[in-house]
Amino acid sequence: MNNIIECLNLGYSYHNGNIKTPVLNALNLTIAPAESVAIVGQSGCGKSTLLNLLGGMSQPATGKVLINNTDLSQINEEKITQLRAQHLGFVYQFHHLLKDFSALENVAMPLLIRGDNKQLAIDKASQLLANIGLQDRLNHRPAELSGGQRQRVAIARALINNPSCLLADEPTGNLDANNAQEVLNLMMALNQQQQSALILVTHDMNIAKKMDRFLTLENGVLT
Repeated sequence: MNNIIECLNLGYSYHNGNIKTPVLNALNLTIAPAESVAIVGQSGCGKSTLLNLLGGMSQPATGKVLINNTDLSQINEEKITQLRAQHLGFVYQFHHLLKDFSALENVAMPLLIRGDNKQLAIDKASQLLANIGLQDRLNHRPAELSGGQRQRVAIARALINNPSCLLADEPTGNLDANNAQEVLNLMMALNQQQQSALILVTHDMNIAKKMDRFLTLENGVLT
């Protein structure tokens, strides 16, 4: 069985003038289909940096990242963007919804940008929102939704392309306890239903322990 994501000997450093601060050091990681993995660690240890590397938004100083067996270092930015759109979905601590568009339009947007048929995109977005209990909020704009509802819309948007893997960076960090649990339960249910792998960055060990496995990022490596 092929791994969805594989990274080999990843190295990455921050640069501030002549000062170089290593963040990742010969890091290795494999993510299998439908697997759920939490990455935990102290603030500033490089968790979000690692997620950006896995998603092809940043390039490592050393080592390589493979998405569905394709080495990102061997393809151009256009191909990376296509690969990312095809295989990955992203959810962040802040929902990043487009404020002037409805929940339905926000979820359909990735398909519309890709050039899919508008009605088919709207129908798929509507069904996905209904599946997560937001069928009565289709035409509401983000400002008219609660924090938990906005984050659920963001998750639906991330899943509209049926990605092989969902990358989630502190997705519950901006929510109260009840909404955080709701959002976590939703992601775990969709992980099982859609068989999309889930990589979740969190500082909450209670969340981490609910994944198939959790890894600690410390001193630039995962343990």
